[in-house]
Amino acid sequence: MSSATGSERATDAELAAEIEGSSDESPVSTILRTDERVLARVTDGIYRQPGSAIRELISNSYDADARQVVIKTDRPRFQTITVEDDGIGMTPAALAHLLHHIGGSAKRSHEGVELGISDVADPTCSPSGRRLIGKIGIGLFSVAQLTHRFQIITKTASDPWRTVASVVLRQYSDEGAPQEDEHGEYEAGKVTIWREPAADVESHGTTIILTNIRHQTRDTLQSRDLWAAIDSDRALAPEESRDLEPPAFHIGRVQPDDADALQGDDGSYDSLPWSRDDRPDDAFGMLVKAVWEQVDQGIPNPQLEHIFDYYLRMVWQLSLAIPAPYVFGNPFDLPLRDQLSLFELPKAVKEALVEFTLTGQETVVTAKSIGSSAEIGNDFRVLVDDLQLARPLMFTGLPETSHAVKKPILTVGKVREDFEGVPAEFSGGPLEFEAYLIWAPKIAPTEHQGVLVRVHGSSGTLFDPTFMRYQISEQTRLRQITCEIFVSEGFEAALNIDRESFNYAHPHVVYITKWLHTALRRVASTQKRIAADIRHGVREAAAAGQEEALRNVAVRAWRDESDDPGAEPPPVEFDDAEDQLILTQPGAYRFRRRPVLGEGEGRRTRHDDSTERKIRAIVQLLAAYGVLESLTDQQQERLLAGIREIIEASA
Repeated sequence: MSSATGSERATDAELAAEIEGSSDESPVSTILRTDERVLARVTDGIYRQPGSAIRELISNSYDADARQVVIKTDRPRFQTITVEDDGIGMTPAALAHLLHHIGGSAKRSHEGVELGISDVADPTCSPSGRRLIGKIGIGLFSVAQLTHRFQIITKTASDPWRTVASVVLRQYSDEGAPQEDEHGEYEAGKVTIWREPAADVESHGTTIILTNIRHQTRDTLQSRDLWAAIDSDRALAPEESRDLEPPAFHIGRVQPDDADALQGDDGSYDSLPWSRDDRPDDAFGMLVKAVWEQVDQGIPNPQLEHIFDYYLRMVWQLSLAIPAPYVFGNPFDLPLRDQLSLFELPKAVKEALVEFTLTGQETVVTAKSIGSSAEIGNDFRVLVDDLQLARPLMFTGLPETSHAVKKPILTVGKVREDFEGVPAEFSGGPLEFEAYLIWAPKIAPTEHQGVLVRVHGSSGTLFDPTFMRYQISEQTRLRQITCEIFVSEGFEAALNIDRESFNYAHPHVVYITKWLHTALRRVASTQKRIAADIRHGVREAAAAGQEEALRNVAVRAWRDESDDPGAEPPPVEFDDAEDQLILTQPGAYRFRRRPVLGEGEGRRTRHDDSTERKIRAIVQLLAAYGVLESLTDQQQERLLAGIREIIEASA
């Protein structure tokens, strides 16, 4: 076995050579090193939730060209978590660099090319050409949020050996600060590494085995606080109870006093919208539909925190964050035809949205060349226990609502800004993105109300319900809009270290914020116009129906009294003139508008239109019985004015 002192001070090349000659009987010992003092805090966990750590491991697998990631847990106990991928794996040299350079990632550099983890032609891409998600090399150590002990098992193709590293992370909060060496580097943990023969020489990939899951993490994953609150509520007297109920769907719970025993038997301890026999992709589709079914069950604004326990919410959030296909198809690549109202955002800020239609099997991608960025992740498969993750957004087949605008409104746009004439240090370099905004009468779950920004298919921010601090009061419409922005170039420097927030002062964030706010105003204006047109059409249809019904009464009376089945009642006209009326055609009844309808000149309202139609029909009815013939013009006006007052009083 190599001496601790020698291995701990070994260069990358020396450590790589030692790893090559190691075995399970002769492991190599070394230390983890960080390149910056501040990154020593990484091993104490900078991520907010267990799901954030799992998201980072998935991102690492994606950057390693994995086609599939399989995450297995022993839910709801959560004693162990395993993340296995079929990526390119790590050579001893790549592993050595990883262990000695936390926060000093070789990705996006020529060093990454030499280590085989970056594309030869473009270091910002993986060997197969994927745009890299990882940036500074801390993703693997996000597991400090989950545990301080884990094992890395990795192998590259054609290597007859696999490499195993057993890692024990040191918490920054442990007593005594990490010791500084002559290079100003800090010890972040201990690693024991060995090589062992591999049965399948051509196999490749990396497996992370997390054991000794932290108590706080287990409590979170088990939703222990939720179940404790429910238990406490049930123990209260009826008059003090809040009637707390378990979430509609959950993975079950462990006994409060026995971490290995489940509450209930094997057949009833959980509540899930799928069965164990369902395929993973079908099971996830059932999970998404279960949320939308809450609307059908009378829950107007379904929220994930009321529908799911923590584990299911975590799975949902992972499906939104990672590069993955959409569960029922993405909005740019669906043959939408007449299912949605479609608009394109023109580049000129002051121009209105441009409406367009799709025919046959046309899609937004084929018709407008917008949306190819949304397809990133279609070749990436992630399974968490018995679910295959997919982006849980639906764009068609949405439930009926009572809203006037029944059809969702999909607005798409594509932007490239080179910031010509502005130095890169001030502009952040070129920025390119595609986006959609969909207005729908109902958004489910409510957590999808807002904007989500994806960079090369990945996101850590989830949906921002403030739409990047949109100030205009459009609260009702904002609750009916989902927006995704797909950045294909730029913006990466605007992401904070945990990738869960932005630097709002960065030029790219400023640009996208202004673009988004302008887009929201245009979408809101378009939705208002469509709603107004629909209401106008409904009113016109109602007026036409009323007019037809009134006319039928007058026609029937006129034909009955004249004994002429072809007879038509006389026309009735109202005029704004105050002097003597002149009939426009023989047999017509013409009245001054003001004495009869009580209006000022040029004043017309919807109520007045309805009243006028009724008065016109009454005139024809009275004429059929000869009532008006014996009255002077003034008497006729006073009679009709009185009838109008009765109509308005009873309205």
